[in-house]
Amino acid sequence: MGLLRLLVLVVLASERSMMTGGAETVGNSSKGFLEFSVGKFRYFELNRPFPEEAILRHISSNVTFLIFQIHSQYRNTTLSFSQTILPNTSGTGNDKGLVFILKPEQSMCTWYLETTDTEPVQNVAVPLSYSERDPIPGGCNLEFDLDIDPNIYLEYNFFETTIKFAPANLGYARGADPPPCDVGTGQDFRWRLQYDVYQYFLPENDLTEDGLLQHMQRMAQVPQVKASAVKVVTLTADDKTRVSFSSLWGQGVIYNVIVRDPLLNTSAAYVPAHTYACNFEAVEGNCASLGRVSTKVFFTLFAVLGLFICFFGHRFWKTELFFIGFIFMGFFFYILITRLTPVKYDVRLILTAVVGSIGGIFLVATWWRFGVLSLCMLCVGLVLGFLISSVTFFTPLGNIKVFRDDGVFWVTFSCITLLIPVIFMGCLRILNILSCGIVGSYAVVLAIDSYMYTSLSYITLNVLRRALHTDFHRAFTNVPFQNNDFIILAVWGMLAVSGITLQIRRERGRPFFPPHPYKRWKQERERRVTNILDPSYHIPPLRERLYGRLTQIKELFQEEQPAGERTPLLL
Repeated sequence: MGLLRLLVLVVLASERSMMTGGAETVGNSSKGFLEFSVGKFRYFELNRPFPEEAILRHISSNVTFLIFQIHSQYRNTTLSFSQTILPNTSGTGNDKGLVFILKPEQSMCTWYLETTDTEPVQNVAVPLSYSERDPIPGGCNLEFDLDIDPNIYLEYNFFETTIKFAPANLGYARGADPPPCDVGTGQDFRWRLQYDVYQYFLPENDLTEDGLLQHMQRMAQVPQVKASAVKVVTLTADDKTRVSFSSLWGQGVIYNVIVRDPLLNTSAAYVPAHTYACNFEAVEGNCASLGRVSTKVFFTLFAVLGLFICFFGHRFWKTELFFIGFIFMGFFFYILITRLTPVKYDVRLILTAVVGSIGGIFLVATWWRFGVLSLCMLCVGLVLGFLISSVTFFTPLGNIKVFRDDGVFWVTFSCITLLIPVIFMGCLRILNILSCGIVGSYAVVLAIDSYMYTSLSYITLNVLRRALHTDFHRAFTNVPFQNNDFIILAVWGMLAVSGITLQIRRERGRPFFPPHPYKRWKQERERRVTNILDPSYHIPPLRERLYGRLTQIKELFQEEQPAGERTPLLL
């Protein structure tokens, strides 16, 4: 009987080891505790009235400290060392972790998990182990509540997303005293540590909870982070532990920091943090919405006009001038009204449309009255130069450190913008057709962004943000470039090439530009006055024609006279 019982225990133990040996396990929270294995991710669900106890057993003796981390999509969970929640022994949020410094001979650790949300919260958690040679993330924390804080604190607004983290400390053996943080600045202290900041983009238009939790596993451990994410910047101990990025509304982004010890060639990862730069629970403008109705209407009408300009802009010269004047005046007016007034977005957009239309009409009127081709083409060339300059800084060139200075950035940006009309000064028709094809087709790209996410809209949006937000110069402007972006880029290129080719072939043998409208109108008027054989000579003036029309309208409402003789009989 004892042998049979021993055999049953061996079988159960083997089944347990097989279950925990996989990369992922699904937890059952009905028993009140969850058992973890080092480096194994576990899915489980937390409910408000049922806190959970997380247990890690059989910790190896060469492990000096552990980082236990838990992640959810947007609902908060609380991770604590004890059942009593205290600020310096617990953390609450979407992405939280705690560092557990092991004592000599300790082989088991316990954490407590709970949520205050009324809805069940789906989570994924994992404990990670490190040795005494590995640096301790957040080991020299002086800013946040935890004594040792491995967390990345994330803040975002419309313009930028900022991450902050506590400095790390050197590793040390079990039972030893931690190295001092601020005693010296030599190679024997924490000042030799370096911090690599990584950025990882989720698939575009993916707001699912399962998608986030799966991709989060690629950003928890050092080898996976290096293989999957993009290193943005490396900080030294002398730099501020604060990095800013351009906010990408509705796009999932995961950030993590790897602290390296160059002397011992070891490293450790902080607890990754994620954001969508939007609010899932907002009534209006939440992450699931595709944008405001006013934005869709504005850019749809703008795209219709841009598509017409792309293929027929040079032939319909005045319509193109209206389009260019609209962009010119609308862009500067939007910057002005946003920086100087607290007007709501929808009102700003309407006023921008009105003022932009006035700018377009003004440019058309200027051409009609004065016929200064060089002035009109300067405006056309500046708009094309603005777009080309924006594309230049949309590339990795825009993240070079020298362009963090606003003066250097705007001088370089302006020089590239002015360079385009200067280069094409001798062939104005080519400049005009290129502007029609490239700028007109990009208006279609902006309209597509109102209905589905595309990174190409940030070509001009990043420049607008830099003009509106004084601190945007410190932000890295990386964006994802995935399948949707390749398709839309191909559409943009196809429209631009088609429009340019069509207009060049159609305009062969034609005058480069239409004649001066005012001079032509003046010549026509003089010809009508002097040439009595011209049928238009006998057309009454405009005032008499309007008076005649009004008389005809009045006669419609007059009572009809009786028929019969109207003159007296002759005697």
